[in-house]
Amino acid sequence: MDRRHPGDSTDRKTADRGEEGETLDSRDTVKELLKDPCDCGYSADTTVMNGDGLHVQTEEAESKPEESGDTEQGEEQEVIVIQDTGFTVKIQAPGTEPFDLQVSPQEMVQEIHQVLMDREDTCHRTCFSLQLDGNVLDNFAELKSIDGLQEGSLLKVVEEPYTVREARIHVRHIRDLLKSLDPSDAYNGVDCNSLSFLSVFTDGDLGESGKRKKGSELEQIDCTPPEHILPGSKDRPIVPLQPHNRDWKPMQCLKVLNMSGWNPPPGNRKMHGDLMYLYLVTVEERHVSITASTRGFYLNQSTTYTFNPKPASPSFLTHSLVELLSQISPAFKKNFTALQRKRVQRHPFERIATPFQVYSWTAPQVDHAMDCVRAEDAYTSRLGYEEHIPGQTRDWNEELQTTRELARKNLPERLLRERAIFKVHSDFAAAATRGAMAVIDGNVMAINPGEDTRMQMFIWNNIFFSLGFDVRDHYRELGGDAAAHAAPTNDLNGVRAYGAVDVEGLYTLGTVVVDYRGYRVTAQSIIPGILEREQEQSVVYGSIDFGKTVVSHARYLELLEKTSRPLKVQRHAVLSEKDQPVVLCSSVECKGIMGNDGRHYILDLLRTFPPDLNFLTVEGEELSPESQRHGFPRPHRHRLACLRQELIEAFVEHRYLLFMKMAALQLMQHKASKENRAGPELALPESSAALTVPATKPASTTTESKPASTTTESKPAATVPESAPDSTVQESSPVSTVPDSTVPESGPDSAPPEVSSPAAPESAARDDAATVNLATTNGSLPPTAATENGECVSPLEGKEAEESIPGLAQAKELALSLAAGDGSGIDPRSREVVLNACRAVGSISLTSFDIRFNPDIFSPGVRFPDDSAEEILKQKQLLRDSAAFLVSCQIPSLVKDCLDHSALPMDGATLTEALHQRGINVRYLGNVLEFIDKTPARAQLDHLYKIGISELITRCAKHIFKTYLQGVELSALSAAVSHFLNCFLSSFADAVAHLPADELLSRKRNRRRRNRVPGGGDNTAWASLTPGELWKNISSEAHNYYHYSLKCESVDQAVERYALQKITLLREISIKAGIQILIKEYNMDSRHKPAFTEEDILNIFPVVKHVNPKASDAFHFFQSGQAKVQQGFLKEGCELISEALNLFNNVYGAMHVEICACLRLLARLNYIMGDHQEALSNQQKAVLMSERVLGIEHPNTIQEYMNLALYCFANGQLSTALRLLYRSRYLMLLVCGEDHPEMALLDSNIGLVLHGGDGVALSHHLVARVYESKAEFRSALQHEKEGYTIYKNQVGEGHEKTKESSEYLKHLTQQAVALQRTMNEIYKNGSNASIMPLKFTAPSMASVLEQLNIINGIIFIPLSQKDLETLKAEVQRRQQLQEFGRSDEQPDNSPLELDDKLPVDD
Repeated sequence: MDRRHPGDSTDRKTADRGEEGETLDSRDTVKELLKDPCDCGYSADTTVMNGDGLHVQTEEAESKPEESGDTEQGEEQEVIVIQDTGFTVKIQAPGTEPFDLQVSPQEMVQEIHQVLMDREDTCHRTCFSLQLDGNVLDNFAELKSIDGLQEGSLLKVVEEPYTVREARIHVRHIRDLLKSLDPSDAYNGVDCNSLSFLSVFTDGDLGESGKRKKGSELEQIDCTPPEHILPGSKDRPIVPLQPHNRDWKPMQCLKVLNMSGWNPPPGNRKMHGDLMYLYLVTVEERHVSITASTRGFYLNQSTTYTFNPKPASPSFLTHSLVELLSQISPAFKKNFTALQRKRVQRHPFERIATPFQVYSWTAPQVDHAMDCVRAEDAYTSRLGYEEHIPGQTRDWNEELQTTRELARKNLPERLLRERAIFKVHSDFAAAATRGAMAVIDGNVMAINPGEDTRMQMFIWNNIFFSLGFDVRDHYRELGGDAAAHAAPTNDLNGVRAYGAVDVEGLYTLGTVVVDYRGYRVTAQSIIPGILEREQEQSVVYGSIDFGKTVVSHARYLELLEKTSRPLKVQRHAVLSEKDQPVVLCSSVECKGIMGNDGRHYILDLLRTFPPDLNFLTVEGEELSPESQRHGFPRPHRHRLACLRQELIEAFVEHRYLLFMKMAALQLMQHKASKENRAGPELALPESSAALTVPATKPASTTTESKPASTTTESKPAATVPESAPDSTVQESSPVSTVPDSTVPESGPDSAPPEVSSPAAPESAARDDAATVNLATTNGSLPPTAATENGECVSPLEGKEAEESIPGLAQAKELALSLAAGDGSGIDPRSREVVLNACRAVGSISLTSFDIRFNPDIFSPGVRFPDDSAEEILKQKQLLRDSAAFLVSCQIPSLVKDCLDHSALPMDGATLTEALHQRGINVRYLGNVLEFIDKTPARAQLDHLYKIGISELITRCAKHIFKTYLQGVELSALSAAVSHFLNCFLSSFADAVAHLPADELLSRKRNRRRRNRVPGGGDNTAWASLTPGELWKNISSEAHNYYHYSLKCESVDQAVERYALQKITLLREISIKAGIQILIKEYNMDSRHKPAFTEEDILNIFPVVKHVNPKASDAFHFFQSGQAKVQQGFLKEGCELISEALNLFNNVYGAMHVEICACLRLLARLNYIMGDHQEALSNQQKAVLMSERVLGIEHPNTIQEYMNLALYCFANGQLSTALRLLYRSRYLMLLVCGEDHPEMALLDSNIGLVLHGGDGVALSHHLVARVYESKAEFRSALQHEKEGYTIYKNQVGEGHEKTKESSEYLKHLTQQAVALQRTMNEIYKNGSNASIMPLKFTAPSMASVLEQLNIINGIIFIPLSQKDLETLKAEVQRRQQLQEFGRSDEQPDNSPLELDDKLPVDD
């Protein structure tokens, strides 16, 4: 197979982007750079890392009908096919010794180029070809397709003549090498650079150079934690967030490297081969002018004011600029060599670009150095001129759609396709972000310049930009500007959903939503031909006026029909303006446009999911009593509030269980009545046909701290509603649990329901009277089953719930037989059972379970034909039920998960993620807080309540900040932002804004340009904001938007009343609003002066939302691996997860949040299986990656630091383990404060590493240690006595812990006496006496490690080989039982709890 680089067309363009001089992106070629000694080297996985990661699980399954039937073995087999064994080639470069390079047959020649440009001894070469036996190799050829290339072949690096393009690439590459240790790009948020500080705490790489310290050396280690992280410390400094990195000390190689003012060469010099001229100043202050010619670089005789292109004497001509500079500047030679040595010593993960830009909310004051490449970028390829450079722009739409069209029949093709899709998406997101900023900064000309600025639209770099304002009253009936602001994110969710279903022939636009400086910009790729014709002519499906005129199209219906099942969208008819019924399979706003390229595009997907009735007041419509009890419906700012996809999935799954339960109950009644009449038994032929089951995906997964339990194959799909009172049915009938995964597929577009964990409604629900009260021939169902719709009662665990419903297996078999369609031999009464159950749960089909939603219900202006009235009523009821399900099931389920710590949000982002996983929109935040307040276990939820309140306050502040910023001139931006932060966080009551100097303002007014930034007047209204007014606005915003009453009128009241931290609020508002502040200590409690000045505001960054394309095959491997681990097959699980890692790397490159989760799980498995060194290596990569792709203080990063500390300790690196734990504690204090459940775990870890012990006694002992280290022996003795008493009472005097504590008390007393004696001596004889150094007693490493394992959830239980065999046999027996779904063999005992028997990650 000729596998070109992701979508040939795409990456040739990338490789040839001229002026930007970018060679192939290092993300694609990083494999070589990261060659790892072990094959499960750097790894990958998707659990709950990023919000979007959770969206996609089943859509991926649905999107590959042709493959979903494959067995796991089949998939593994496929992988082996492409994992050809690597081989070694020799590389001979000019001026260096030949060296060996390990390569893989499916790599491209281009990737070897990239490796050579990164190696220390060849990094300064860019313009060369690789030759084998005198033949030049094609850069885009795969190594396996090259004749004669084999183990041991010699590849020669041959210098090629330069062109202008190659010369520019060379200069850019040299500049990158000179800047390789400079963090300023990471602070400025450019070129996908981001920060990482792990190496500061580990002194470089842990794997090889980590010094192993034995337990006995503990005495020499300084265990004293920094003052500010000690328990009880009120100090929350910001500066330690970015510790000083010694490597970043600038090593100056050159003072100036610039393009010369003599460019471009005149005609006569071109004919001598001159390409361009450079001007530079060496460290020795020598000013030189250099010619770049086709043959290389040499000094010429030009000066600043005279042009003399003749070579200077002595004349050097070198092919590389580095070689020339090394000859003319000794300082350059010395420093450049040292710099490169340092560069290659850094962990590769510290320097690879991330797929999407990560911004830092704090930065030091960075010196602004002269940089020719940066300047050139700003004025040529990067700003408003980009579209005028011929051959420079990328046709984004063509690239995005072509990659979608790539073949996907087998694994190698799918990997190639997903890699191409991911690459183009990340490039598109970066270009769209740059463009959106250029638009708001006023650097792009509008395509309709005569219109009001709010109505202007822009095209830049083949991307279309529009602003989030209600243009031409388009959204007037839906909420005006508020609706126009919400529509882009709804649309993006629609694009994400359709993209995940991935139907061949149906195309969506590349879409990115950017919030920048108070404006919302939507960036979209452009449909070919759409700009040449009116919208009315283009739209062949849907409506352009919200349903007044509607058209349909057979091909669109056919394509959308395929998305109908996975997205739960019902096919329905609406009336056009001529009262003709028009059939649609989407909302009316969804428009179908045929591009000039013949592709079928859909856009405006803002109503893909049904409306949320809790926030939509409709006259004459009543919500269910459950919703009304919570105060719904509530007025909302706009009428575009939709339910989330996760909620729809969870609701349908919940209904499916209800359906099964009802069928089972009725079957049992039939059976009972038949037995009474001694009639023949019910015949239920087994059928291979499919039960029409919704393709659901887990509505949630467990938290990051439990990666292995994300998905289970062996558990039933979700909990089952509690059956009607036990008296109505006989408990004795045996039931087998048939996992849904054994149900075959129900059609080309759906996959079997996947298994879900907590958020598939944990609580069971009973149906309401309207639904359940169905009279069957045998009489009606027991009335006791009728409670309010969607209401949840008694949570039941999945297995026991299923087993408590007799007749469930028969119900499943019956549903299977009915779906077969032949119906022969089925009792009509059984058919009626299914019919009744279908009616009861609102299924759109009466012969099988199938719930879908009509997204046009309650849309203003949409009318339905009379003959569908009954259907519409049914749909309205479904919407009421799903709205009730959200408040009565999902919110309690979230709070329950937080109570039992299966969900542990730590900051606003992780709380939002937890809400979204369960399908709860953030607009319900007020409800969640009210629910927490009324929970009996309110005290245990204090941490959650605090995070919720600070999220609510900062979101309200962000809403106000958005409109506040719109009225600010660019010149006053830093003054305005600092004033806002003072009003928001400073205790100084009369914060006064500093307006820019008057004379500047007046001169600006005189020559004001016409093309203003949208909405930006000469507005100084922002300066009149006061703290009191801002907090009043925050309270009213909380009341109006979240329906929650905040009882505070100033920041100090908020902090006191809700026990918040100002530093946490500062972090949250900065991240949400894209503010970057100077990293220094701010006194926000001062009542005499404001905390922030305009110098403290360094930058404003965009906040970007985009689609995250997924690696579906890798994800499936990862899930299989997790399932194996849960069944106790650790080795097999480890292999599958390593395989998933390779596939993730193949698709995403080396850096991605899902790879990070994969590495974490792999490290955990390595650790459990005893390979501590490998665990350390994988976890180090996980930490680095988490810092780089999520942020240095993201909750996941904190978690990764804690895991790394455990593995460091296991490897005997004690001081490193402590430093990492102290770093975790500092970050956690900053992010969420002292009282968080995770903090207890962290402190136990610190305590154990410092000494070893357990429980409360341990905590006392830890505090005693700390006091001892500070020589405060009285306090230390007091705490240790407490610990001693606890041990004595709990385990008796003879126990080793009690003895240890007693010994330590003696030791403390001796220390105290010694110190006192020394002090007395000092008083007596002056200061000659010396104070003895403190002595630490060292516990045994093994005992400490055992305790560490326990508190981190890793329990080893010694098992003999025989026990293991028995256990495995038992697990296999149960699997077979489940596969066949037989009910005759009841498990003899309670379910086997694997967690107790084996070391399993929890």
